[in-house]
Amino acid sequence: MRTLIAFFLTLFISPFGYSQVIPSKEVQIKTAILAAPEEKREGAMVYGYDSNGEFTVLKNGSNEMICIADNPETEGFSVAAYPKDLEAFMARGRELKKEGKSFQEIFDTREAEAKSGTLKMPEEGATLYVLTAEKEDFNATTGDVSNTYLRYVVYIPWSTPETTGLPLKPSAPGMPWIMDPGTHRAHIMITPPRN
Repeated sequence: MRTLIAFFLTLFISPFGYSQVIPSKEVQIKTAILAAPEEKREGAMVYGYDSNGEFTVLKNGSNEMICIADNPETEGFSVAAYPKDLEAFMARGRELKKEGKSFQEIFDTREAEAKSGTLKMPEEGATLYVLTAEKEDFNATTGDVSNTYLRYVVYIPWSTPETTGLPLKPSAPGMPWIMDPGTHRAHIMITPPRN
């Protein structure tokens, strides 16, 4: 769970002052798309980091999938993929984080903006795929990564346990559950058991 929380924070960060080596554009693209479903990888758009550590577009896409490369400044290895319907939500979070806003301030701002209609949220639900590994299982030179773990977050804004039938916490390994119910950030957490 700590790795997942750390990853969510990296979605919002435009880092300043890298102390780690930034992998090549090719390596970032190669690893970022691993989070996406196989059939969506080739056409996915990819965000990553330039040689100055600035968050930027590394590859334009031809389908609805957006992938995020690993932030070399964070603990562990974490990449993600999500459909374009989630981009307004993700981009706004990155923007607010860059302004120095806290997690709660980001939540409250996006909640108000989603309620007013100025922040567009997916109407039919949208899935975030998060692929993680330990830092030592990632080779930043070749882009090889092993012992990965894939989890899923399905955003279903404004949904509740009553509208979905989902519990507020899992009672069995891998069981889906709902987080932040009744808010713009309501989402189903699916964390399969590790092998």
